Amino acid sequence: MGHIAARDIYRRLGHAIDNTPVRTPWNDAFHAMLRELYTPEEAELVVRMPYRPSSMGRLEQVTGMPRARLQPLLDRLCDKGLVLDIREDGGHAAPATADNDDGCLYMISPIVIGIFEFTMMRTGGALPSKRWAELFHDYMFGDRAFLDANFGDGQRVSVMRALPHQETLGDHVEILDYERAAALVEEQRTFAVGLCSCRHEKHHLGARQCDVDMETCTSMGSGAEYLIRHGFARRIDKAAMHDILARSRDLGFTLSADNVRQGVGFICHCCGCCCNLMQGIRQWGHAGVLVTSSFIARCDASLCNGCGLCGRACPIDAVSLPVPDGGRKRDRRCVVDEAYCLGCGACALKCPTGALRLHPRQRKVLHPADSFERVILQSLERGTLQNLVFDNPNSRTQEFMRGLVGGFLRLGPVKRTLMGEALRSRFLDAVRRMAG
Repeated sequence: MGHIAARDIYRRLGHAIDNTPVRTPWNDAFHAMLRELYTPEEAELVVRMPYRPSSMGRLEQVTGMPRARLQPLLDRLCDKGLVLDIREDGGHAAPATADNDDGCLYMISPIVIGIFEFTMMRTGGALPSKRWAELFHDYMFGDRAFLDANFGDGQRVSVMRALPHQETLGDHVEILDYERAAALVEEQRTFAVGLCSCRHEKHHLGARQCDVDMETCTSMGSGAEYLIRHGFARRIDKAAMHDILARSRDLGFTLSADNVRQGVGFICHCCGCCCNLMQGIRQWGHAGVLVTSSFIARCDASLCNGCGLCGRACPIDAVSLPVPDGGRKRDRRCVVDEAYCLGCGACALKCPTGALRLHPRQRKVLHPADSFERVILQSLERGTLQNLVFDNPNSRTQEFMRGLVGGFLRLGPVKRTLMGEALRSRFLDAVRRMAG
């Protein structure tokens, strides 16, 4: 009977993770991954944790576990990246209060950004990194299930967005600070760098085509403090951050950041051969995996010499150089697929004639104001918002309310109305008032 009970706890764990803002449909690959990463005792705690960030006092109340048992389990899960400990006071625990204990809130890690990244950023000791890489790849790219669950209905909100290389903007084009990588760095005081989870995964899969240093994942602020605190990254200074940005520009990498306008916590330095976001776009055609910048690449055919450097530079193959009907190879000119262009400027960085430049998009791109708005909108699109409102998984009453409210929010007309321009701000304001 033990193996039946063990399978049941991992099925329940899969259900708990699936109820976060990033969906994780159940299959054999997901089951194998969970068994590898979580002990049965760790799984039992996670399935009993509230869905939204909670203090130690509330965890004791909801899980029924005493602090003496909770604390070592939580510490172990946080060191593995499977639970997040959120400390807003510069990454350090704030003074204890009646409502918030020591100022630390604990939250179940979603699969991204969370379980995948932090697992593949771990170093030291005899870690089974190759096995982990195989398990993640089998689950996320073995079939369409994972990506379809999160982007198959045209979802617009993802966890990351492309940043434009400022040097590739057209003449007289204005750019706001939240899309300027250098400005995002200047806002922060704490920085860290660690292994790029995607490059590390591809290294162990034998699929890595670049020879870039794997230590290229940069973070800032409280996010950096979390990574440093748990050994996923090392502390660097602001000058080193700017140096890494300059190297990525020289290499023609796509810069990807936290999909928020305020409080950006990380900047990734992505290449087409390793990045899972890029793979999701190329392999399955889900353009929303990485939210575009507010810009788009356009080609001035009169300046294009057909060299093809732009096509090789684009990480998602959104730039092509077709030979015109009845023409010759030397007559080809670059063409940008505007349905997929990220607006990153990687193509324009390599253009020797200045034919390719970034220009403002005609359609406004949805970039949430902060992490609160992103999580709310992401959860609404994926049908899990009710879990943040009725967050106790151990309450029968709240289980009923989750089903009732979730069914209503999943109705197409309701979701489209709340996500639409006319009501979205008022909806977010109402949710923020309820949360506050």
